[in-house]
Amino acid sequence: MPRYRLFIEYDGTPFVGWQIQSEGISVQGALETAISKLTGSKAGIRGAGRTDAGVHARGQVAHFVIEKDWPADKIRDGMNFYLKPLPVIVLACDRVPDDFDARFSATARHYEYRILPRRAPPALERHRVWWIPRTIDAKAMREAAAVLVGRHDFTTFRAAQCQAKSPIRTLDRLDVTSHGDEIRIQASARSFLHNQVRSMVGSLKLVGDGKWTRDDLRRALEARDRTACGPVAPASGLYLMSVDYGSGSSE
Repeated sequence: MPRYRLFIEYDGTPFVGWQIQSEGISVQGALETAISKLTGSKAGIRGAGRTDAGVHARGQVAHFVIEKDWPADKIRDGMNFYLKPLPVIVLACDRVPDDFDARFSATARHYEYRILPRRAPPALERHRVWWIPRTIDAKAMREAAAVLVGRHDFTTFRAAQCQAKSPIRTLDRLDVTSHGDEIRIQASARSFLHNQVRSMVGSLKLVGDGKWTRDDLRRALEARDRTACGPVAPASGLYLMSVDYGSGSSE
């Protein structure tokens, strides 16, 4: 049976998250409903990242299998028709080999977190950034972020309900940069623990506030204790930007 890959963009604000849940609208559920209406076939969708409620995506990747061949561009356009008026869009669709798996074939995932530290609240970006009504020290955050890069036990930055078998992860990148009024934090790894990015951002924000130092962040990491983590950053500022496959090239 033909297997298709989807590249997806969505505003996570109205969704209960990527994964189908007993109540509320999920991104996965919306996509599966659109496929069913378009093709007449039920298809389970597997995503590269199970984003939480309120988390956005510019480059989520998913795959599904259906019984009959469809032109990829018709799947894209037809799904977008049936997804209206929900804020989720299929950017592109293509055929992939039978052994492709959006989740398990991924070699890297790239996230970005956006912070808006200014006195005036956002209007256009209200549910798309973490608004902090004061300035914070991006330079101190950038210097402290280096402590977390590399292979570590990230128990401190792992949600209590995380289902991963091991807390060991290799964080390939954690950059803190300034863009006009915004501070953006880019994180890259093969895989992340549940709430890992938001937990790291929340702790880095304490550094930006001057409440923690780089050494405090290191001690929190080495504690391997969830209670040592700073407050978890809100979901609204987090974006799944892209997913890499194969030799590491971004798809």
